[in-house]
Amino acid sequence: MGFGFRKSIKIAPGVRFNVGSKSMGLSFGGRGLRYSINSRTGVRATIGLPGSGLSYSVSGRNKRSYKTHAYQRRNDLVRLQKEMKKLEELQQAKYEVELFENQIEMIKSIHKECDDSIQWEEISQSAPPFILGEKGPKEKAVIFELENFKPSFFQKLLKSDEKKRTQLKEKILQATKEDQDDYANWKELVFLANKITSGDTDEFLNVIEEMSPLDDLSDFGSGFEFIIHDPTILEVEFDVQSENVIPKESKSLTQTGKLSIKQMTKTSFYDIYQDYVCSCVLRIARDMFAILPFEQVYIHAMDTQLNTTTGHDEQVTILSVKIDRYALNKLNFETIDCSDSMQNFEHNMKFMKTAGFKPVEKIQIS
Repeated sequence: MGFGFRKSIKIAPGVRFNVGSKSMGLSFGGRGLRYSINSRTGVRATIGLPGSGLSYSVSGRNKRSYKTHAYQRRNDLVRLQKEMKKLEELQQAKYEVELFENQIEMIKSIHKECDDSIQWEEISQSAPPFILGEKGPKEKAVIFELENFKPSFFQKLLKSDEKKRTQLKEKILQATKEDQDDYANWKELVFLANKITSGDTDEFLNVIEEMSPLDDLSDFGSGFEFIIHDPTILEVEFDVQSENVIPKESKSLTQTGKLSIKQMTKTSFYDIYQDYVCSCVLRIARDMFAILPFEQVYIHAMDTQLNTTTGHDEQVTILSVKIDRYALNKLNFETIDCSDSMQNFEHNMKFMKTAGFKPVEKIQIS
């Protein structure tokens, strides 16, 4: 017969510290009633009558076996609640990471979004939707429907055919109004197109204001100022507002699915910063060339930096680029590296991987 390893050390009257090969515990209490706390078996209370040989033992372990269904169900519900809370935390962590990754992806792919090109010359020469004084296409369609209306058996039976005819007559009036609106819109658009093709720079600015092609960049926090020097050249000052756009922390999931938030490294931060600025520059040029007949766009990216000489923040130019319509249209925007693409254009940019942008001079309009 083998003997299990066990040691007992007396530490106080009525209290014993037990060390076993698989557990250790603490026993205390006097004659008749003893409490034993063990790392493996939990809490146990023993009541005995000295000299009688009778004793009663009760386990105080957390995983106590309850007899009633209510208690058993309560344990199940508590366990389920903990599992649901853990699941909610995992889902929340996953959502936070997906939100962060989406933000980074958007920042780096702004240049891929672009408004459809407007052919102002074609619009100025477009035909009216119908000849003024004649019936319009929508009115004709409803009149045709009324003239060819044949009530069904049930419509005759329920005497609802007259109601249907009345509805069609009212529909003719509505169609006539819609035709008139369409004609008025066409006339206004042709008038605008003629102004654009004739080089009316005031209308150029109105088009930019009305169409708001860069509104999603404004949502990021960036701002713009548009200056037209002549009908072929646009100058844009782009207020980057990097403090409101570029995240300073990175988010990821641990192996256990928990959210991990870390300070973004300088190289990662400035890499995203440069991609955002260059992606926006391409996007600005694309949108301006799409909605108006410019041939060149000068874009100056501005941001706030600390002037170490004065100790004050200053607005400085961090990128200045002259973009030609023809050169821009040759680029493949799906696979391009925005920062590298600046080499295709005349530009001023000083960038260091661990320090970011340095102030540069604006390219002068020639």
